[in-house]
Amino acid sequence: MPRITPNLWFDTEAEEAAAFYCSVFPRSRIVSKTHYTEAGPREAGTVMVVEFELDGQRVVAINGGPEFPFTEAVSLEISCEDQAEVDHYWERLSAGGEEGPCGWLKDRYGLSWQVVPKGMDALFSDPDPARAERAMRAMFGMRKLDVAALQAAADGVPAG
Repeated sequence: MPRITPNLWFDTEAEEAAAFYCSVFPRSRIVSKTHYTEAGPREAGTVMVVEFELDGQRVVAINGGPEFPFTEAVSLEISCEDQAEVDHYWERLSAGGEEGPCGWLKDRYGLSWQVVPKGMDALFSDPDPARAERAMRAMFGMRKLDVAALQAAADGVPAG
């Protein structure tokens, strides 16, 4: 079965970004670095590609130039076990970046992430449409997702 490897295009920050991401996620490491040669198009010896793993997921970062900045059209989703994990990833990845609505953020490099608790999909597809609607309405009012508040909203418990 073929493996899908995300490739992230940076201007010049690939090495810095890879090191940052490896510091955020457990069981992560830099696998390899490739440098530009005299063939160009960048100065020989500068980092061209950094291959790294984030908790076992292979990722490639390339210093390709300023032509293709990140947009929200593509994001990386982190499925978190609990509120502590949501808090950890939200705080680390949003530092120097920008908080967005509904669990979305942009990190300091402009890459979009979704930081979501496990079970959220079940909450929004609850067989009781009123529960699902209350949970979704609550989510639309949040930036960082609050697991207890989403559950309380689904249960019809007023925010306190």
